[in-house]
Amino acid sequence: MRPIIIAALGGLALTLAFPPVGAAWLAVPAAALFLWCARRGGWWVGLAFGLGFFGTLFPWLSELGLVAFLPPLLLEAAFLGVYAGLLYRARAWPDWAWWVASVGGWGLMEFARERYPLGGFSWGMLGYPAGTYTLTRDATGWIGTSGWSIVMVMVAAGLVLVVEHRSWRPLVASAGVVLLLAAATLAIEPGPDGPEVSVAVVQGNEPCLGYHCPGERRQIFESHLALTTGLEEADLVVWAEGSTGFDADPVLDPAVGAAIGAQARRLGAWFLVGGDRPIDDASWVNANVIFSPEGEIVDEYQKRHPVPFGEYIPARSLFDWIPALAAVPRDMIPGEEPKVFDMGFGRVGSVISFEGSFARYTRQTVGSGAQLLVVATSQASYPLSNASDQFLGMTRMRAAELGVDVIHVAVTGRSAIVTGGGEFAGITPLAEPATLVAPVRIRTAGPTLYTRWGEWVQGLAVLALFGTALARRRAGEA
Repeated sequence: MRPIIIAALGGLALTLAFPPVGAAWLAVPAAALFLWCARRGGWWVGLAFGLGFFGTLFPWLSELGLVAFLPPLLLEAAFLGVYAGLLYRARAWPDWAWWVASVGGWGLMEFARERYPLGGFSWGMLGYPAGTYTLTRDATGWIGTSGWSIVMVMVAAGLVLVVEHRSWRPLVASAGVVLLLAAATLAIEPGPDGPEVSVAVVQGNEPCLGYHCPGERRQIFESHLALTTGLEEADLVVWAEGSTGFDADPVLDPAVGAAIGAQARRLGAWFLVGGDRPIDDASWVNANVIFSPEGEIVDEYQKRHPVPFGEYIPARSLFDWIPALAAVPRDMIPGEEPKVFDMGFGRVGSVISFEGSFARYTRQTVGSGAQLLVVATSQASYPLSNASDQFLGMTRMRAAELGVDVIHVAVTGRSAIVTGGGEFAGITPLAEPATLVAPVRIRTAGPTLYTRWGEWVQGLAVLALFGTALARRRAGEA
């Protein structure tokens, strides 16, 4: 019972490494505590750690009801339970073999939970706290967030072996990797190197925070329009996900499109405007619509990764008995591919809300030629929670991974300009109407190592795991 209790406390400690507390230094000790417990308790230890961690990391999901909170909580905790159960079976392996199993098993577990089921869930990856410190953030362009997860577990598992067996070599090897990464950052200058572009972020806010009210979408549109009329100049104006749509959609309502187009002509600026557009009674699309400086709609990007049970209901006929799901009467039609828009001053790509939490979508967009990235979100479902700060922490790692400036724009949550090195160049208050005007840079240099090779560190760790397991099996000791 004691390892289970200690593991649950370790999960609570890991939560403190994430916003709003942001004590990033706790990530490695918390992981080490978990690994120490996994050598003694297996599956139940992992489940306790997962419940302690995820239960305190995203309680804001409960604002949508227990049906939105409990399934992801139990599922994500189960991933850690399976990992701990398999690691428990390897507890008698030699130190080096157990160390490789710990690191590679963690990489495999994170790879799986970022993709399965229903496209996965990426909140709480161990590498995200690395974004807190400049030195670790600068190396993210080499190894990505997933690479930092691997490095942190390397150190954590090394600490466990020092405590257990006074075995120093794995920890020394881990420290060598950290020093190598620190030295590598001296060889590169993170972030874009091209011309400056003036960007205006418009955060219109919700008229009724935390619930739906009559005429809500029209009021949101009018708030964004009013704030935009106060802008004096910009090359690019960005409105968030859900700033238009349904009864105030620029594609379906000519008056809405004309009002936005008039502002584009007045400023001589490109506009990227979020909107969710009904297709029929059963379907809709979530899109970023592009207006040219001449005020015309010229293109759009459609969100590719809908939120399960939030933007569509998987196997809807099986879940009709759950009353809360009546709040999702239509299923979102996903887009098929990334899009990059040539705006004259540079090529701009975008992702929408949930997609921004997955490194693979932003990497695909920058790999398709984007020199500047927009993450458009709403945060309307949990406007006053920690979700906004946690999501911003993920966005800063997207910027550091790809070496591009990122425009993070929300309706109610914080909006921000994030440099390609992961620094905040400007940030708005939470759940207040605001505009943010700041220069960004276009990236003209080649892609970062992470943009080219993706999860290569994670892949090497998983290959090492399989190689070690095969060697133990052939030796008759697995």
